[in-house]
Amino acid sequence: MRIALGIEYNGAAYCGWQYQDHSPSVQACVEKALAHVANHDVRVICSGRTDTGVHAYSQVVHFDTEVTRSDHSWAFGANTKLPGDISILWARQVDESFHARFSAQSRVYRYVLLNRQIRPGLLRDRVSWDYRPLSLERMRVAATHLVGEHDFSSYRAVACQASSPVRTLKRLELHQSDELFTFELEANGFLHHMVRNIAGVLLTIGAGQAEPDWAKEVLDKRDRTQGGLTAPPDGLYFVGARYPEQFEIPYLLPTGAVW
Repeated sequence: MRIALGIEYNGAAYCGWQYQDHSPSVQACVEKALAHVANHDVRVICSGRTDTGVHAYSQVVHFDTEVTRSDHSWAFGANTKLPGDISILWARQVDESFHARFSAQSRVYRYVLLNRQIRPGLLRDRVSWDYRPLSLERMRVAATHLVGEHDFSSYRAVACQASSPVRTLKRLELHQSDELFTFELEANGFLHHMVRNIAGVLLTIGAGQAEPDWAKEVLDKRDRTQGGLTAPPDGLYFVGARYPEQFEIPYLLPTGAVW
């Protein structure tokens, strides 16, 4: 049978989602915990891999097993073996045609930034930080140039291994609440560092160091070396993936600390 899980985690202590030999990963922790419940090795497939220091509000994964456990047992049993910064939110059996990665219709990220002169203390690792006064309106104008289907070569990491740089950015919404800025992006898929590179360009524009049209100029050059700085991973959250209704996979709206 195929089991799907929803997982939240604080990625500050991990090299990212994907298993690495040299550093602790979220995937390794989750697989070890599930193996304890299943009494056999478990390999999970995720909806979207996150980088070092990136958090997830509702990462969706699936795995196959021949043992029978209740949904409650999968979630609560595994949570007893997980560190405190990783938690399985829900578990359910799904049709074998479901695939956490390939069944996803879109993915959503949220970037949260504290805009003040003094760096964060209580919110360290939870938000990014920029001391420069930022203009929400300038960044909103710049964002309009990026929505739609584009070649995002200028906005992906040089080492990105995706076969195509073309993605459809369905929406890019920016909001401000006092000193906190949030950028929310939804696309059919994301390239390596794509969100952080977009954030880097928008922040440069918001700080008045480039005009809003620069976002399009960078896009049109299709050359990563012509883009802006990569924004830090602190404050980047993988919100979740949206799936066809037939699979009945929850899409949890961020609340509370994820702003």
